[in-house]
Amino acid sequence: MARVLADAVLVLHLLFIVFAALGGIAALRWPRVAWIHLPAVAWAAVAEFTGWICPLTPIEVRLRHQAGQAGFEGGFIEHYLGALIYPAGLTRTHQMALGALLLLVNLVVYWRLFASARRRRR
Repeated sequence: MARVLADAVLVLHLLFIVFAALGGIAALRWPRVAWIHLPAVAWAAVAEFTGWICPLTPIEVRLRHQAGQAGFEGGFIEHYLGALIYPAGLTRTHQMALGALLLLVNLVVYWRLFASARRRRR
């Protein structure tokens, strides 16, 4: 059961990352999504800027240990997506740039969302 729960946490974690990065697109179609998406973006950006480890990571590691599997050190991104998202030689500056890119992309999306809403009100 612990392995199933660990896998569920892994999937939840990945879905959160995708939602934080791309959820603004859903908000363009369904503006109420913004109420959930904006806090997700804020959390993801703070985690990137500060180097925090998401609370889901230690939960998954603990569940993997309970299931008799090897856990891992570091964060979710480094373990599962590190080579894909963060190339070798990634510096703190690069990580800060990724956080800034996350914010920039979402600022553009929300600027469009608010401009569209303002046009509809006129």
